Amino acid sequence: MSILTTFQLDGKVAIVTGCGRGLGQGISRGLAEAGADIFGVGYAPDAPETRALIEQAGRKFAYLPANLVSQEPVKPIFAEALRSFGRVDILVNNAGTIKRNDSLDFTEAEWDEVMNINLKTVFFMSQAAARQYIDQHSGGKIINIASMLAYQGGIRIPSYTASKGGIRTLTMLMANEWAQYRINANAIAPGYMATDNTQALRADPKRSAAILERIPAGRWGNPQDLAGAAVFLASPASDYVNGFTLAVDGGWLAR
Repeated sequence: MSILTTFQLDGKVAIVTGCGRGLGQGISRGLAEAGADIFGVGYAPDAPETRALIEQAGRKFAYLPANLVSQEPVKPIFAEALRSFGRVDILVNNAGTIKRNDSLDFTEAEWDEVMNINLKTVFFMSQAAARQYIDQHSGGKIINIASMLAYQGGIRIPSYTASKGGIRTLTMLMANEWAQYRINANAIAPGYMATDNTQALRADPKRSAAILERIPAGRWGNPQDLAGAAVFLASPASDYVNGFTLAVDGGWLAR
């Protein structure tokens, strides 16, 4: 088998949460271009733009709207994915949220919403995926979306920072327990990306300039910058990579 063949995802099915825009859309497109069919999950009623990109890549797309602040959608997501495609091989836990407030003023509601979506749901989605992979006797891939703040404290985002630090260590735990079943659990830590979450920062000339000054690559990242990392971690090329968080940050953490 040639090295390029090991990056191919032909015949694979990927569940991608938060697929409708931003990083989730970029990851979905990359996985589809590598050969995977996509079962998308999002808060909106549909994801027409993502659907068009997947179908342009020649792959199939199915979608289920779900609010991942609770665990109720987890079983329906997997049931519908199996109904649509018959199997699941890849899970990308991309859906997330952020609340900004001084830590002295941060509320319980701001804390709980972020932790529920960014960490609690990620665990139970991953648990459901692992159980499905074991039932299939197939192994499988789990890709969690962390953040460079899994390594740094940040400011004014206490629940986000806590959730992303939790993602990094939870991914290690998953690898420790599930590698024996040929399940690879890894994470991607994006840097400053040009998405809706960073719109306010990019619109602030001083903050944007200060951020760009520290990024060795000299630019904000974009969703397509995550596609290569996602394809690698979803493919047989990463079969001996377990419990690792890969930074895609233009060099931010190197400074």
